[in-house]
Amino acid sequence: MITPSLNSYLAIAVALFAIGLVGVLVRRNTLIVFMCLELMLVASTLALVAFSRFNGTMDGNVFVFFILTVAAAEVAVGLAIIVALFRKRQTIQVDQLNTLKH
Repeated sequence: MITPSLNSYLAIAVALFAIGLVGVLVRRNTLIVFMCLELMLVASTLALVAFSRFNGTMDGNVFVFFILTVAAAEVAVGLAIIVALFRKRQTIQVDQLNTLKH
């Protein structure tokens, strides 16, 4: 069996991060933008785990544990904000959510 190299893990992480970045910059749906931000976060955790594995330490894995813990809280708060915005404005399009008063 062929063992993947660090470069292949990093290439996948860069590709995932680029897809997420393009999604954040191009898309106008708040849920899609939120999912793309999460994809960027997963790409960074993949890079941390890859570096940790190839260095033979557990440092990256510990960071990933804390990142995923914070990400779970972020998802709960972010989705609550999106639901509150939808109830108030009846839309989740970023273009139409440009002001805070209404």
